[in-house]
Amino acid sequence: MDTQSLQAFIAVADLHSFSLAGEQLHLTQPAISKRIATLESQTGAKLFDRINRRVGLTEAGRLLLPRARQILQLVEDSRRQLTNLSGEVRGSLTLATSHHVGLHRLPPVLKAFTQAYPDVELNLRFLDSEQAYHGVLSGEIELAVVTLAPQPNPQVESIPIWVDQLRFVCAPEHPLAGRGSLSLADLVDYPAVLPGPLTFTRDIVVDAFTRAGLAVEVALSTNYLETLKMMASIGLGWSVLPQRMIDGEIVALEVAHPAIVRRLGYLVHTERTLSNAGRAMIAELETARLSLD
Repeated sequence: MDTQSLQAFIAVADLHSFSLAGEQLHLTQPAISKRIATLESQTGAKLFDRINRRVGLTEAGRLLLPRARQILQLVEDSRRQLTNLSGEVRGSLTLATSHHVGLHRLPPVLKAFTQAYPDVELNLRFLDSEQAYHGVLSGEIELAVVTLAPQPNPQVESIPIWVDQLRFVCAPEHPLAGRGSLSLADLVDYPAVLPGPLTFTRDIVVDAFTRAGLAVEVALSTNYLETLKMMASIGLGWSVLPQRMIDGEIVALEVAHPAIVRRLGYLVHTERTLSNAGRAMIAELETARLSLD
């Protein structure tokens, strides 16, 4: 099996599309089809079914997929180990970050890194924290700087750098504004606008209400905190946002509850060999962390 055919196979499996896989790998659809055909010939098994224009894995394809990921990760790890022997900081670095962290926390780190290591080709991906987390687990992403999971997977090393204190907020004209001290029970009388149901931040917030025996009515949700701020500011519901995002457009509520926090930091797979570029990026992140102490 050649690595190019395995890359094509994984891309088609992930995207459920030969054409989208071609776009991702910068290849034509016929080239992707040829690589899949080569792999099917080598394995002696059909790997994909096409049903109603949807591409799905066969039983053989499902069996091969995790092994294909492992093979490519081993090849990439071997390549990194050989490259690392030179001590040079160059090559490519696949770094994932969430939109909020990428906008509000990461720019000084990226600026320092790119100035110090101009020979590194930075492949920066903006993903939801949860997607980035799975990308690190699968080996697709070398390093991620995101919201850390409340209960991390033991295969992922999670290093906190920043702490966001989350505040309950609403529009200045919202009925909750100006009421003084509030309880969590006061909030559930009104609809909320919160991050999506599969996000770490949503889990942290909802868990606080669940522990108090309360259920939150979520009117609208989005994974973009800047959009949540807009929706709260025009009165669509109360929300929860980092302290640093509060300005004249929204009002911070005084809620009688221990501070709710989320931790932001970087993720690496515990069994992955980091490139010299990855190590250099972590050094910049550690410098940022130490500057906050």
